[in-house]
Amino acid sequence: MNRSLRPRTLAKLSESTLRRLQAYELGAISAGVGMLVLASPGEAKIIYTPAHRILKVGMIYKLDLNHDGVVDFALRDLPCKSCGGGAVLSALPSAGNGVSGFATSFGNWASALKRGALIGTRRYFPGKELAFAATTGDGQTISEGSWVNVMDRYLGLKFKINGRTHYGWARLNVKIQGLSITATLTGYAYETLPNKPIIAGQTKGADESDGGIGKPEAAVGAPTARLATLGMLAMGAPALSIWRRDETVGVA
Repeated sequence: MNRSLRPRTLAKLSESTLRRLQAYELGAISAGVGMLVLASPGEAKIIYTPAHRILKVGMIYKLDLNHDGVVDFALRDLPCKSCGGGAVLSALPSAGNGVSGFATSFGNWASALKRGALIGTRRYFPGKELAFAATTGDGQTISEGSWVNVMDRYLGLKFKINGRTHYGWARLNVKIQGLSITATLTGYAYETLPNKPIIAGQTKGADESDGGIGKPEAAVGAPTARLATLGMLAMGAPALSIWRRDETVGVA
């Protein structure tokens, strides 16, 4: 005997039930996003500070890269008695910190890095002097150093936060006129993740747009993918050649 099959009718949910389901769905999504954020507390981040600090002869600026109240470097533009009335521009690191550069028998010189240079474990950090202006024995005025009359060059910096090594940079313009040196600090940044290199000029993390510096942000389409992304140089003597090492290291 054949039985006729009656089609089942779909029950319609009430408006209040639909609201509860939607609220539950949104709550689940929010909880998932929260878990993603909490799951990556050690994610790297670039902290950038814009600046416009002018240093003239006789001035010192105490640079605190991460704004914790601890001086990390002292930028000094001071008179030089042994230079015949000239001046010396230097960056002196606090204990345990360092400035990218090179050592010679005439001093430890800070490199004037170009935008895009990699600052990390493969660099040496003995740097101190940036540039000097002096008078020679025969009355000539000379200026030497990697930072003589440069625009938008970078100090490569290594410093400690709670005993752990971090890398950063400071961008300066330097102008020398006669025996006078004027330096302008235009910004500085550091990487929050210990021992992670930073690129000179980088102001944002690798997952953010940074004007071509760093990795481009990944393109995502589906909502679930978007949720997942929330989370030289020798001093003064004319017979010695100037050693300039304006190093540029390509980004890997």
